[in-house]
Amino acid sequence: MSLLQPPDFTMQYKISALIFLKDKAGRFLMLKRAKAPNDGLWSPIGGKLEMPLGESPFECAIRESFEETGIQLENKDLHLFCMAAEKAYEGKGHWLMFLFECSKPLEALPPAIDEGEFAFYTREEIDSLPIPETDRQGLWDIYDKYHDRFVALKVDCQPGKPLEFEIEGLVPAPSSAHANPQKH
Repeated sequence: MSLLQPPDFTMQYKISALIFLKDKAGRFLMLKRAKAPNDGLWSPIGGKLEMPLGESPFECAIRESFEETGIQLENKDLHLFCMAAEKAYEGKGHWLMFLFECSKPLEALPPAIDEGEFAFYTREEIDSLPIPETDRQGLWDIYDKYHDRFVALKVDCQPGKPLEFEIEGLVPAPSSAHANPQKH
């Protein structure tokens, strides 16, 4: 935090879940968003936790998956592989995101919803899609390296600065007793 620029305490956290769903061929379900944030960009499905109801991240992932795709999931179908804290996303707010990989494949492409339209893409094809810059510079890399583990990630998204990703925790921890958290 710069001493010249005081923090903006008016930004509040929004808490959400992102769910990485695949079809039987291993292609990822992506949503071309028709609303902010990320209007016009492709991303995994997800949504905000119903905080007034005390909804947990797993409950949110199950609800959002059903609402957006019709798939019925249970906790056992989901692996929480990342907790990502994004500071000052788009200069409008902070996001605490819980990223889940789903082990239950989708049988078919879901129909379009008011949130946007769906398509399946291979992991390689995703790199050429219009996706949020945070996803391009870090979240997909985190998925590739750690989707079978758990990582706590901090992302500084302050406008006018390059995105900065920092791994704050990794389970299981690296085998080296002196391993440093990764920054890029």
